[in-house]
Formats: sequence, structure tokens, C-alpha cells
Amino acid sequence: MARLRTLNPQLSATPMKSAYELAMERLEKQAPTRSLTAAQKNAIADLEAAARAKIAEQEIFLKGQIDKATAEGKYEDAAQLEQQLAHEIRRANEDCETKKGQIRAA
Repeated sequence: MARLRTLNPQLSATPMKSAYELAMERLEKQAPTRSLTAAQKNAIADLEAAARAKIAEQEIFLKGQIDKATAEGKYEDAAQLEQQLAHEIRRANEDCETKKGQIRAA
């Protein structure tokens, strides 16, 4: 090994890279990362806060109805309301991600 170092001084200067590091370097060359501006970061933060608020609002509203339906023994209605809640959460998150993608692209 000592002989290799004298023949090629770069061997001792740079340690070997892992497969992960090499893959990340290739990925960076193919699709370089872009930095977001402060305005874009603020817009994304506002979108996320609005999405969380919308989800919380739906949870409060629909969980009250779910509890009421369960207390009355209407388990099918409760299951349907739970599905509606899951759909509303998924839709709010998808809308948020779409809008964030638009902001990042701008």
C-alpha cells in the first residue's frame, strides 16, 4: 500500500467514496438541485399551514359526526364518514403538493 501511495499520491489524499455518494454525484449532474428563494419558502410555509388548518377543520367537523353516529349505533354511517375524512385529508395534501410544485417550478 505504501508503494501505491508513492506511485499515485491521490490515493492517500482522497478516501474512497461509497456507492451512495457516487450515485448522488451522478444524480446531481443529471438534475441539479435548485435553491428556493425566501419568497418561495414563505409561500410554501403558508400553503402547508393552510393545508394543516383545513385538515384540522375537517377532522373536528367529521369526528364529531363520527362520534355522534357511533353513539346512535349507526356504524355504517360512521364508517362512511371515516372514509370521507380520509378522502378530505388526502385531497388537501394532494392540493398542497401540487401548489408547492408550481411554486418550486416558478
